[in-house]
Amino acid sequence: MKFNFKAKTPSGEYKEGTINASTKELAVTILQKNNLLPVSVQVEEQENDFSKIFFKYYDRVTEKELVIFFRQLAILIEARVPIVVSLSAILEQTASKYFIKIIREMVNDIEDGMSFSASMEKHKDVFSNLSINIVRAGEASGNLKKSIDYVAENIERNYNLTKRVQSALIYPGLVLLVFFIIGFLVISFVLPNLTAIIKELNADIPWYTKSVIVVGDFMKVYWWAVATIIIAFVGAIMYYLNTEDGRKEWDQIKIKLPIVGPIFRYVYITRFAENLGVLLSGGIPIIRAITIVSSVINNIVFEKIFLEAAEEVKRGGNMSTVLGRSSDIPPMVTHMVRIGEESGQIDSVLGHIAKFYDQETEMMAKNLSTLLEPVLMIFIGIAVGFMAFAILMPIYNIAGQIK
Repeated sequence: MKFNFKAKTPSGEYKEGTINASTKELAVTILQKNNLLPVSVQVEEQENDFSKIFFKYYDRVTEKELVIFFRQLAILIEARVPIVVSLSAILEQTASKYFIKIIREMVNDIEDGMSFSASMEKHKDVFSNLSINIVRAGEASGNLKKSIDYVAENIERNYNLTKRVQSALIYPGLVLLVFFIIGFLVISFVLPNLTAIIKELNADIPWYTKSVIVVGDFMKVYWWAVATIIIAFVGAIMYYLNTEDGRKEWDQIKIKLPIVGPIFRYVYITRFAENLGVLLSGGIPIIRAITIVSSVINNIVFEKIFLEAAEEVKRGGNMSTVLGRSSDIPPMVTHMVRIGEESGQIDSVLGHIAKFYDQETEMMAKNLSTLLEPVLMIFIGIAVGFMAFAILMPIYNIAGQIK
């Protein structure tokens, strides 16, 4: 339960904030232990929770905002500004209302004696396990600024990696979407008017033209039903993909797709190698590091592989043994990881793996539009050519017979 409090410090200043406690009496006791004299302690109204949920879904914290947050925090900490003052300064420059609520709660928690990493852990919908553990390692080693820099760079690289693939898929996806929308409108409203000319002439026409006429007549009357079915079908697919079984199946399909499948695999390998290297460099034990990384890969297939690797290491084996058994892991990755394990320089080797596959992903993403463009043009050309051949050719033939 949360309580809003107003208390007086030993110096006579007033302080306001929020505190977590099971009862009001316990909240008062906690304030007194922190040398605060409670003036008022009241249960936080439920509407704040609803507003927080609203902002969570409609004003989400983006990766770009997280990068800016950690960059600013690293600069302020390097300037020896206290963490609470730093967070308060960043809060005033933050645009996201939901993020403002999160930072304000973190400030209150740190003032109540909680560590920065522990305050982050209360908001796992914003901060990943990877970021939390890197910050925690920095607090333990006394090098918080370096850890926060690591987090900012890591989020930025992951953001750029994801956007690189998304940008490569936007153009072909947009072309297909526009093509299907225009095709639907043409078949529903333009095609029936063209086929009406052919039907009025009562001439012999080939089977494929008859098929087009039937489709056009049907769409002219029931276009709304077809549109409803299409929208419902797309909605059902999106709903299914948000379920556990749907995500698992889609994750398997993604890495098996032609052309784009290798790009997805390289993205996951880059993410694994880079994040694991950062955690190991920060002093996180390897088993815990692999487990943390598996949760941020964002693919169930690869997550399972890396969790099996963590179990193998826990039993005294090598991570490369599990990686070598998977057909989704390139042999080069397995060999390099094995060399790193034997030489004791696994974090350095992982850095080289991440760099190599990051470059490969960038090159393949750049070439993706070039590869898909002719495929799309051929597909669209065949569809348009068929429609023209099925409708215009019979009209020309009939016109020729009339002459």
